Amino acid sequence: MGEIKTNRRVLRHGALCMAIGLGLAVSGSAFGANTDGSIVGRTKAGATVTVRDPGTGLTRTVTADNAGNYRFPFLPIGHYRLESSKDGKPVGATEVDVSLGNSTTVNLVDRDAATTELEGVQVSAPVVVSAVDVSSTEISTNVSREEIRRLPVDQNVQSVALLAPGVNKGNAGFGGISFGGSSVAENSFYVNGLNVTDFYNRNGFSEAPFAFYQEFQVKTGGYSVEFGRTTGGVVNAVTRSGTNEFKTGAEMTFEASDWQATTKNRYWDGERYITSSEDHYSRTKMNVYASGPIVKDKLFFFAMYEARGYTPQNTDNLGTVLTQNDTDSGFWGAKVDWHINDKNLLELMAFSDKDKNLGSVYNYDYDTDTTSKKNDEIYSNTGGLNWNGTFTSYIVDDLSMKLMYGRNQREDFTRAQSDIDCNPVAKVSAVPGPGVPLGCSTSTAVEKRNDTRKQGRADFEWTLGDHVLRFGYDHEVDTSDYSRRYPGPGSYYYNIYSTTPGATIENGGVVPPGYDAYVRARRYEIDGTFETTNNAYYIEDNWNITPDFLLNAGLRRDAFDNKTGEGASYIKMDNMIAPRLGFSWDLKSDGTTKIFGNLGRYYLPVANVINIKQAGGLLDERTYYAFDGYQILDRNGSPYAMPILGPQIGAVDDSQGDGTVGDLRAEVDKKMNSVYQDEAILGFQQALDDKWSWGVSGTYRKLHNAIDDMEISATPQCGGDGYIGYVMGNPGKKLTVYGDTNCDGTPDGYINIDTSKQGWAMYDADGNYLGQRGWKKPKRTFGSLEFQIDRAWDEKWMLNASYVLSWNRGNAEGPVNSDTNFDDTGRTENFDDPWVNLNGGYLPNDHRHQFKVRGTYAITRQWQVGADVTALSGSPITGYGVGNPYDATVYHSYFICVENCADPVSENRVYQRSPRGADRTPWTFNLNASITYLLPLDEKNNLRVKLAVYNVLNQQRTLGVDQDLQTSVGGLNPTYLQPQRFQSPRFGQLTVSLDF
Repeated sequence: MGEIKTNRRVLRHGALCMAIGLGLAVSGSAFGANTDGSIVGRTKAGATVTVRDPGTGLTRTVTADNAGNYRFPFLPIGHYRLESSKDGKPVGATEVDVSLGNSTTVNLVDRDAATTELEGVQVSAPVVVSAVDVSSTEISTNVSREEIRRLPVDQNVQSVALLAPGVNKGNAGFGGISFGGSSVAENSFYVNGLNVTDFYNRNGFSEAPFAFYQEFQVKTGGYSVEFGRTTGGVVNAVTRSGTNEFKTGAEMTFEASDWQATTKNRYWDGERYITSSEDHYSRTKMNVYASGPIVKDKLFFFAMYEARGYTPQNTDNLGTVLTQNDTDSGFWGAKVDWHINDKNLLELMAFSDKDKNLGSVYNYDYDTDTTSKKNDEIYSNTGGLNWNGTFTSYIVDDLSMKLMYGRNQREDFTRAQSDIDCNPVAKVSAVPGPGVPLGCSTSTAVEKRNDTRKQGRADFEWTLGDHVLRFGYDHEVDTSDYSRRYPGPGSYYYNIYSTTPGATIENGGVVPPGYDAYVRARRYEIDGTFETTNNAYYIEDNWNITPDFLLNAGLRRDAFDNKTGEGASYIKMDNMIAPRLGFSWDLKSDGTTKIFGNLGRYYLPVANVINIKQAGGLLDERTYYAFDGYQILDRNGSPYAMPILGPQIGAVDDSQGDGTVGDLRAEVDKKMNSVYQDEAILGFQQALDDKWSWGVSGTYRKLHNAIDDMEISATPQCGGDGYIGYVMGNPGKKLTVYGDTNCDGTPDGYINIDTSKQGWAMYDADGNYLGQRGWKKPKRTFGSLEFQIDRAWDEKWMLNASYVLSWNRGNAEGPVNSDTNFDDTGRTENFDDPWVNLNGGYLPNDHRHQFKVRGTYAITRQWQVGADVTALSGSPITGYGVGNPYDATVYHSYFICVENCADPVSENRVYQRSPRGADRTPWTFNLNASITYLLPLDEKNNLRVKLAVYNVLNQQRTLGVDQDLQTSVGGLNPTYLQPQRFQSPRFGQLTVSLDF
């Protein structure tokens, strides 16, 4: 026939070996949006280029410009047929995959061209598909659903993100993942363009049922101005969609307790301090899905439901309490796609991750392995409903638009039966005890929170010759409905104090005759609705200066507005300009080799927890009573004591909080600046042939600012008499706060304090004022070299291997402290006083070496084996002390008292500095393995059975230790370096799926 045929499989793998799946993690594009991808390239000038999705019938046609350039932006991810013709004669055709956030370059050349050698394989086709995304200036890794099914990857988004080089688990007990040396509270997560990041404390996200996802993109650096509000990384995901073919299926996942290795008990000096050998769980998940056309080529649906059963059992560290939990929840997700016509598309997506848990708490004796009566029940509700709608319009060939609006909801509420029945009670040592426990609750807070994000955005792309302009607007309103109070009837916390008859107590009341103790009944409550508004404008120019050199230049303007419980602005920052500049150079002009680079600035918003903790309506009500002894009560067969309240002493005191929002001018810097980070990337990427590719890149990040609370105990005007309190501001920089300007004890105006020199009052042990000191500026730098090699999947085998050499140094980890397990985002102890952050060195997320290898091998068409291996060097250990050589403060510090530590004269004590990262946790090694059996039932239906074993070698090495070297001035901590967190033990997972 004379028609030249293409080798479709070779073209597809050659084109995308770096851009999709588990390919080389230098992908992504300035041209790819956050829910779709694009196809760009060159053909004959004036040619008609048509792209068609065979699955849905979506068809778009454009005309190439005078230079032969064409582009299809905002394409839903999937498989497409691409054709070019001119004057009724075909120019070229091929099939190509479009992956999330990527741009695939396909040059459809003249059919008169001779047969050429493409990537080492002779192909008879007038088509050149670039093996490297030469429009990319960022670093990211794409992972598809099918690739995950071939590998031993646990069914959660965090496990997918950890496949990317440079991404590590957080070191703290509160979990999370760290990108490029950042803390776990600096990342963003998106599903179909909807931001689902937890905005309360930024550590976590709403997660759809795992089988609902179609593809993930993990962005580790250099991302475009379309993305913001992060100084860490981005996990971007899209969900599955329906096509013209009706499909249905089911999947069951089992994790039996018998398939888990025993968690080791831990001993210190011969004593058991962690009891975990009886900890285990069983998990069962079953989902069913259906997808297909509602109206052929027009309207499609995908819907799934997943039932989950999860029953973990845990003991406390002493082995005296056993908790058995039972989670039985249903998760669902759905997506509808309406192709109104070939120029206008509408998508609707919704999913629920609502979860309910019931925990039964029993008295337990580990030594005899006996469980006695139930003493409590714990109830928790988490998650919520998430939805969005997206309208895409290809207005004209050169102008496209995408509009999105959606909501993300999260509930977080945990309450025990004892929180309803029991008030907390405490006493000073001078008051005789009752001989039984005080109160029947160890809890001191009952919290309930409902978070709702309302998000809208508009994105545009406009092609003007060699320029592609992308611009848009992004707006969020993040609202937290929050309440907190003490547990028990009336929400009172009872404290018993010793006294003498006739004494005047703190509220001015006088103790009645005959009483030598009194009771303070305290209510401490925060209630309110707290709102933060974030918005941004962005514009970006992608300029092809030459056919082989792309310059990507963009600007993003962010604005953050955190509000009080009464709706007034509390922390407001705007006009934050984030420039991004990138380039990509196609060295050989054939799409196989490129050099790329990126410079960018990124801003981080203030978490809503700050609004709540510092700008809420606080009720702190204290009522005092004479102490009339104890009343012995019984709960579930266990006796406990409550104080008997005698006559009330004095008036009720609500001077510390009457339920309204106080004067916040003395609690926040009037001219505070946002947290931001600068980043520089330089990389090289090359396709060796149609399967093998490799790359190397270097990244440098520098954090320039921090927001945290500082205790301002002195001012330039009044010295130590100018005490203000804890103020949110930029440590080490100038602070403008309301205070006492004339030293008469009354705040009367704004004061400027240079916190690099002033703000902290120093006193000796006798209380004598020694002068002022300031704070060190926050510093965090991260540098890395990343090497990666990839062999693309060809129905037989694939391999991806990476090595990252990195350094993470400074004196500020970020808005959380993982070394001290402090997760109150933005309110860490790191800047409470000047001594906590005085020392610079290696930070908690510093891991010098990281090796990752993963791969799949098809033994036969039915049998596949997979492996995922990670080796990670240890994290820094710092020995924290108490006190410092400059004043008599006894806070956490990087100083260790070594001589005269008991001397009452603080100046006589001798301290040594304890360097950050003087020691290291051990290397960790993790091997996951899987074997999969595929049974084709007919041409379209198949059965898949996968057995995966995680942590095959059952290594339970130490991840974190007790880092308090001293707990008092000179007082050595006997549990210093005691291991506290460990690798999870080996467990097995069986997944059986059936697709029709």
